[in-house]
Amino acid sequence: MTDVKAKEILKNKFWIIEDVTHGSKIGTLSKDENNHYMYSCQQPVNQRRTTEYYSCLKDLKAGIGGEILWSKATVSDANETVSKEIYGLVTSTIPYNAMYDLKRKFALFTKSKKSKSLYCAGYFIIHFEKGWVKSLCPKQVTLEKYEFRGPFKTELEMRGELSRANR
Repeated sequence: MTDVKAKEILKNKFWIIEDVTHGSKIGTLSKDENNHYMYSCQQPVNQRRTTEYYSCLKDLKAGIGGEILWSKATVSDANETVSKEIYGLVTSTIPYNAMYDLKRKFALFTKSKKSKSLYCAGYFIIHFEKGWVKSLCPKQVTLEKYEFRGPFKTELEMRGELSRANR
């Protein structure tokens, strides 16, 4: 593989990986609080999504097979980053009417200023009739109806819990 550019989206947590030669997005990279990396990309041959896990930066570079050019978020990226996170948890959209439910320990938000539907910030796994399913920012009513685990700050943490739940 050729060199890649890691464009920072969430400071020291999440990057978009681009091909330096073509400038096209080829995947995403996230890092948890233990400095473990999760690299996710689409395979050009079969168009299937592949996810690889690395325990350190050295292993990540070896796995990618090239140098990583790290780029800091721009001012517009920084504004978007701040607005897509509440109480330290990622949100799927720009959050409005942010609040914290102390009883359930949920960071809640709406997707528009006038909306009455509440969503829970962060990653969750939810146990439906057919099994455990991953979810980013599910509706509060869904979590009231079904068994769940979360919120998790990173997708990597959530995937780890999902794998434990499915055993």
